[in-house]
Formats: sequence, C-alpha cells, structure tokens
Amino acid sequence: MTDASLPVGDSNDPQAEPELRASHADRDRIVEILSAAAGDGRLTAAELDERLQAALSARTNNELAVLTADLPPSGIQRHAKDMVRIDQRFGNVTRTGHWVVPRRMEIRLTAGEVKLDFTEALITHYTLHIDVDLGIGADLTLVTRPGIVVDTDGLTVRLGEVKVRHNSDPRSPVSLRVELVGRVRGGDVVARLPRRTFFQWLLRKPRPYRVIS
Repeated sequence: MTDASLPVGDSNDPQAEPELRASHADRDRIVEILSAAAGDGRLTAAELDERLQAALSARTNNELAVLTADLPPSGIQRHAKDMVRIDQRFGNVTRTGHWVVPRRMEIRLTAGEVKLDFTEALITHYTLHIDVDLGIGADLTLVTRPGIVVDTDGLTVRLGEVKVRHNSDPRSPVSLRVELVGRVRGGDVVARLPRRTFFQWLLRKPRPYRVIS
C-alpha cells in the first residue's frame, strides 16, 4: 500500500528531511484507529488483518500514515471508559453489538451470567484488564473473534472450570489482549468464538471464523 502524495525523504537531495522513525506508541495509536474502524464496519476482517501486520512492521511514520489515509479523522472519537463495574447478585448481564470496550472492568457476580460479546465491539486500545469475583453458579462468557487473545493466568480457581479455546493463527496480529485476574469460587469462565444460529446449522453453513488447518 503506497501513496505518492505522502512526503518521502530523498537520499539524493541533501535538503530533504529524513523520514521520522515510528515509535512503539506511534504503532499502538495506529492499531487503535484501525481496530476502531473495523468495529465501525469501515474495514473488513481481511483488511484489518493486512493493515495490522503492516502497522506492526512499519519503520517510519509515513508508512503508518498510509494505513489510515482513507479513514476519517473522527474514527476514534468514541472514547472508551477507563473503568466499567458490573456488581450483581443474581441475573444475567450482556454486552453485545457495537459496544465500546473499556480499558478496565470489575465483575462481581454471585449467581447468573455475564456475557461479553466482542464480535462487533468497538475496540480502541490494545489491552482490557478484567478483575473478576465469581460465586457458585456465576459464569463469565467471552465471545471472541480472530485477533483477540484471552489470558487467564491471573485467575485463582477454587471450584468451576476455565475453558479458553484458541481458534486463531498464533502468527496473526493481536487486536485486543484480555487479561483476567481474580477468583472463581464455583462458576465457569469460557472464551469461545460465536456459535452458529439454528438456521445456519440447518443450512449447514460454516461456523463463524472457522479456522481451516
């Protein structure tokens, strides 16, 4: 992906300014913009994957600028909250559709289920830190998509199960890292890709984001 209109340093011209090298922060900012654009439907999954790889390997700011040249500057104006707390004794809580993923979450649940569906979520940063406290009969379900990695190493499990199914290519770029810490005293923690609807199953359509090895 190139754009001749972007300023490029010319090594044969001593008056030309050299291209500025991209920093880790510069790359992270572009990753956030691309992820937000994909969450808004401006980029397909394939386009997001291609541009994320280019962003992570970019050496200069000009190379990064090309990746967002066709995206509106307002593409990341829907700012994520720093903290979202879910504190509930019973019942179910669901986040689905085009919800904005916060930077941190605290989930306290005595019984019931908290379901976080990331398949259409607007992701504006690289990491989501979730502090959980699940009682007996309390479940946490994360519905993911390729590029989302779930880390459960920080969980202490007394009773219940932790089931994380890795379905994406480990070589593919990561758009969101979900870090779970806290305690599970009797519920289950499940991270999975979306399931087929009844009609998708009836028509024998492939599972969403199926990985073909």
